[in-house]
Amino acid sequence: MSTAPVRLKPLSVVPEGDDEVLVGDPASGTFVTIPAVGGVVIAALQRGASVEEAAAEAEAFAGEPVNVPSFVETLGELGFLAPGENGDAAEPVRTAPIQARRWMTSVRPELVRPFFGRVAWACYAACLLYALAVFALRPGLLPDPAVDAFPFEDVGLSALAWLPFVWFAAASHECGHWLGARALGIQTRFGVDRRLWMLVFETDLTQLWTLPRRQRYGPLLAGLAVDCVLLAALLTGRLLIDTGVWHAPELAGRLLAAWVFIKVMQMLWQSLVFLRTDLYAVLVNALGCRNLWRVKTLMLKRALSGLTAEEAAELADATDTDLRVGRWFRWVWLAGFAGVIVWFCVLLLPVFAETLSWAAEGLAEGPLTAAFWYRLLCVTLLLGPETLALVLTVKEYAGRLTARRAARAS
Repeated sequence: MSTAPVRLKPLSVVPEGDDEVLVGDPASGTFVTIPAVGGVVIAALQRGASVEEAAAEAEAFAGEPVNVPSFVETLGELGFLAPGENGDAAEPVRTAPIQARRWMTSVRPELVRPFFGRVAWACYAACLLYALAVFALRPGLLPDPAVDAFPFEDVGLSALAWLPFVWFAAASHECGHWLGARALGIQTRFGVDRRLWMLVFETDLTQLWTLPRRQRYGPLLAGLAVDCVLLAALLTGRLLIDTGVWHAPELAGRLLAAWVFIKVMQMLWQSLVFLRTDLYAVLVNALGCRNLWRVKTLMLKRALSGLTAEEAAELADATDTDLRVGRWFRWVWLAGFAGVIVWFCVLLLPVFAETLSWAAEGLAEGPLTAAFWYRLLCVTLLLGPETLALVLTVKEYAGRLTARRAARAS
């Protein structure tokens, strides 16, 4: 057994229960769960102990011999060894199709920490309760897609009025995650992904796994906290107008109604836990799951069509927690499609239908008219991202189907 020390990257080791630790490389975003004795070995190696010395500590901890050389080889395969021990440094794991390559560290933790303390969280909760109370006591302020989505008589102008607020609301939500992470000294990256046929912005919070579980909730819920503050501010404007305290121009009231509708729609989207939204991440963290999404997929496939030998072996290696939660979450995920359909039909379909009907009237006049190009521009800006996401989704599933047919044929 080698007496030379093994150089590791700056790994984080976080206890996960009594029998496991979560080990990861914050720079690359790679994290794995290993038995607690592995954490003992890593701690010894980080102190500069040799493989032989680390093996002695591991044996004292476990009460039986531990194959430390084999464990070191596994660390190398995971990219956890320092350059020179196992080649070049690992590239950051990409968690979205389009993603920033560098981690963002431009905000100092002490500057934003007050915004995520107990007093701040109490204020965010109060904003949410306030919004719910306004909707309960003033039902007329509840968003009505058929009316509130179009603040201008011109449908195209209304569609254009959506865009800056949609982008601002999405950006502020993701900045909430970013600032919540920076308050804990964690780095983040921004990316663009899709959920079903919807394009979404997301913040890579992979480095949260370097922290104990109880500390992860703040950054995970920070986006919704920002949403609650923004919704409360918008509803205050609407409430002042509705009660006659603020005699605002009619257009101001219509714009506020449209923006409330957009914000409510976005917050309801985050509640769809079966689409890997913010609340899904909270659920996974609270239950201590490791790979629930994959386990859910395998369990559904086993129930509906059967698994390959490789998939069956993968499912057998899943943690007890993932298997226990997966037994009911798979059906929640399957039933969730009905929730998405309701969300789409109630909130978005009326908007899309009205916009498409308005656009069709102008497009029917032909490309030689200004109305044709104006309406084409408006409908493209409003519906283009979702149309692109839908095309990519269909293309992805078509590719999977082709691959399955090719595999069966071979």
